[in-house]
Amino acid sequence: MPGGRLTQQERQQIALGLGDGLAYAEIARRLDRPTSTITREVMRNGGPTAYRADLAHRATERRAHRRRQAAPRGAEAPAQAHGRDAEAVREYEETFTTLLMSQGLPKMMARVLTCLYTTDEGSLTASELVQRLQVSPASISKAIAFLESQGLVARQRDEGRRERYVADDDVWYQSMMASARGTAQLAETARQGVGVLGPGTPAAVRLENISRFVDFVSESIARAADQARDVLHTKPETPSDGSA
Repeated sequence: MPGGRLTQQERQQIALGLGDGLAYAEIARRLDRPTSTITREVMRNGGPTAYRADLAHRATERRAHRRRQAAPRGAEAPAQAHGRDAEAVREYEETFTTLLMSQGLPKMMARVLTCLYTTDEGSLTASELVQRLQVSPASISKAIAFLESQGLVARQRDEGRRERYVADDDVWYQSMMASARGTAQLAETARQGVGVLGPGTPAAVRLENISRFVDFVSESIARAADQARDVLHTKPETPSDGSA
């Protein structure tokens, strides 16, 4: 599978694939690229309806130019904890951010949330977020306010009375339960249609089958979320020899 950055020809193929209504996975297969590469490329350049190959290529060149200007001459990327590959970490953070954006989260909010989820400490101050993301304090403040309003982050104070922001792990449980409630409502609405359209009619049978299917899925999601909730709060095990 080829590595490196996407070429302009590949971006043109992506644009053609989107125009033909192809899924990201199919476009990736045709280009022999990971699906995550195509997803990230499209989402960071306007999304599937606004993607333009020439604009995406120029935007990528500008971002690369800015990174080269920001990096001091002769300087290497800062060392990563636990011997991590800095470039691999950066690529993963972009992938995770793209995923959050595809779920409807605005870009800066997605970047902040990714930053919180991928830090070992599990929390960061506003100044640390500014330094890591290379954005203005105002951008961080706006993003945190939005994430707080959605229940995705919480504020805490450390021993030095500094305000720290923490990504709420339990939000994934709440999200699954909200999904279960939504599907349960769909099942109930489908059942109402059975009486309106007449039991035994083709349309009513179709809605009854939808209701039974969605009911099963909804109950399964809620049950699995309850059973697995403790997993969200599992702490990493410390090696017996005390080494990190």
